[in-house]
Amino acid sequence: MLAETVCSAVSAAGLGIAAITAYRKRFLAAARLAAYSLVPVGLVMTGAVQWVADTAFSPTAWAGFGVLAVAWLLFLTTRAVERRTVGTRKERRAARAASRRQAVEPGASAPAPAPAVGRAPARRSAPATAPPEASKGKPRGGAEPSEDFSDIEAILKKHGI
Repeated sequence: MLAETVCSAVSAAGLGIAAITAYRKRFLAAARLAAYSLVPVGLVMTGAVQWVADTAFSPTAWAGFGVLAVAWLLFLTTRAVERRTVGTRKERRAARAASRRQAVEPGASAPAPAPAVGRAPARRSAPATAPPEASKGKPRGGAEPSEDFSDIEAILKKHGI
C-alpha cells in the first residue's frame, strides 16, 4: 500500500513538472517528462509494484536469487575449465603429430621439449610458396619446415651452446 502511494505521488509530481515545462514552450521535453511520469502509475496498475514489494521483502525470494547466482557461477567455472582443457588437448595432439612427422623424416633431430608452464605463443608458419631468394639455405627436398630456427641457432652459437 505504501509503494502504491509513493508511485502515485512521484507520477503526480512528474506530471506537474511536465506541465510547467510545457508552459515554457518546451513541448518535446514536456512530453518526455510526462511519459516518464506515467510509468510508475502504469506499474502500480499492472500489479508489478506489489510483486516487486513482495519479492523484495521475502526471504524465500532472496534465497532463490542466491541459488541462481551459485548456478551461474558454476556454469562460468565449468566453461572456463572446459576451455582450458580443450586447448591443452589440442596442443598435445599437435605436439604428438609433430613428433611423429620428425620421427618419419630421415635425418630429423630430436623433438624440442615442450614448455613447462602455460601455453606457447602462436607462431606463424612459413608461406607455402616462398620466392626463390627467400629459400636460400633451406633444404630443397620434400616439404619446407613450418618454422625457421635460423635466428635461434645464431643466438645459441653466439653463446657457445
